[in-house]
Amino acid sequence: MTKTRIERDSMGELEVASGALYGAQTQRAINNFPISGQTLPRPFIEAVLLIKAASAKTNAELGVLDGKLGAQIAKHALQLIESADLMQHFPVDVYQTGSGTSTNMNANEVLAHLASQSLAQKVSPNDHVNCSQSSNDVIPTAIHISTALTLDKQLIPALHHLKEACERKARSVRHIVKTGRTHLMDAMPVRMSQTLNAWASQIDALIVALAAQQSALRQLAQGGTAVGTGVNTPEHFSSHFCKHLNTLTGDNFIPGDNLFRLISTQDTSVAVSGALKAIAVSLTKIANDLRWMNSGPLAGLGEIELEALQPGSSIMPGKVNPVIPEAVVMVAADVIGKDTAITLAAQSGNFELNVCLPVIANNLLVSIHILSTSLTLLADKAVATFKVREANIAAPLARNPILVTALNEAVGYLKAAEIAKEAYRSGRPILDVAQELTDISRSELEVLLDPATLAGDT
Repeated sequence: MTKTRIERDSMGELEVASGALYGAQTQRAINNFPISGQTLPRPFIEAVLLIKAASAKTNAELGVLDGKLGAQIAKHALQLIESADLMQHFPVDVYQTGSGTSTNMNANEVLAHLASQSLAQKVSPNDHVNCSQSSNDVIPTAIHISTALTLDKQLIPALHHLKEACERKARSVRHIVKTGRTHLMDAMPVRMSQTLNAWASQIDALIVALAAQQSALRQLAQGGTAVGTGVNTPEHFSSHFCKHLNTLTGDNFIPGDNLFRLISTQDTSVAVSGALKAIAVSLTKIANDLRWMNSGPLAGLGEIELEALQPGSSIMPGKVNPVIPEAVVMVAADVIGKDTAITLAAQSGNFELNVCLPVIANNLLVSIHILSTSLTLLADKAVATFKVREANIAAPLARNPILVTALNEAVGYLKAAEIAKEAYRSGRPILDVAQELTDISRSELEVLLDPATLAGDT
């Protein structure tokens, strides 16, 4: 049997595991929300603890909390962030009270317990650790802090990594000209480097769009407390809080221009999630291009050979599948689904408070994490390592009747269409058919129909 102790809150007594750092309110949340077994992500809990540390320092500085007590709360908050076993102290389910009060109180109780032990005196989770705060400003602030920091540390570097992998690969395959495709049908030729540089340009645009969200994320709701008025908060709390937070993070967070807006809405989260969805859409495009080019290897396009990472079938020996692009496509589908959930959750900003905050926090941070890891995998185990099957590219390129487009100005659209149809029908190279059906010399046709020339130099 697990040993327990009795803890008390405003609703009465409750049994809590004797070794737990949390108290009665956290235990009530554990009992009330046995829904998914999924806790809020570690970066979010770390952001809550950063808020507790910065708030304790601010409260001590402004004289509303004893200096020694404030220092102990801040010290334990920062020690927890560095702790390998942090998450065992934060067991509350994602699907909980919509304000995230259970998670805020979880942090308050853990820090009160640790500070009480250090000071050998009773430290209150509400009166001391939560001083000058409310769940209603702590949780929206934690969403902004955790999202901003993980974008900077994880997702934006991962996007740069994939962009650079595409650019390196483009330089190495610039000499290869392949059949372009529109509507999945043969089109004018392109350099393989043009395809890869197009992907790199996609990613660069995504980086710019994501970076544009950072200024909004760095506006914080902290100091608004219950509804945005800042009740029970000393004057200048918000600015002093941001000063201490920036010292702890090395970042540049600022008080929000309207705390009522930041507590009652999640418009910034919706915008960030939209940027994440755009990344998911672009990743799907790139992953599917890789899958198509890799298809076969005999009955498909077979233009490239992705790195063989594992057996592809439990029944068909020798089969190898494009597993990394497939995993990336699934990640993208999940991110797009999470964006829909964030959109719906953000609609639940009734009057002075949004009441779907935990699921917004969870979905943003999970999406950032899985996008970051899949971007790196796609760069390292697909883009950087695929081999070009040049013979498979050269043969259909030489027979591509669409090259006749280059003759439009010389012979007209209708005559060019006649040449293309005959080349299709006979299965002969367009060069041979054009020589038969026009008065243009073979040497001139060789120049006009040269795929490398048609693809350009870019």
